[in-house]
Amino acid sequence: FERVSPSAWSFLIGGYQPAERWLKDRKGHTLSYDDKETYSRIIAALGGTRRLMSEIEKTIHKHGGWPRAFK
Repeated sequence: FERVSPSAWSFLIGGYQPAERWLKDRKGHTLSYDDKETYSRIIAALGGTRRLMSEIEKTIHKHGGWPRAFK
């Protein structure tokens, strides 16, 4: 778990850090191989989501921001 990027670790959903929360929910338990694979997928999904959100924000900015009706 040493290679979790700071952006994936700090990513918030509903006020929670999913990367941290998932591990805290399993504190005191031995993680199986499948658990470790699941966690790797969670980290990849969080990183991918962060990248997509950034691309969306850049596109919105490039086109003059949100239409007034959505502000």
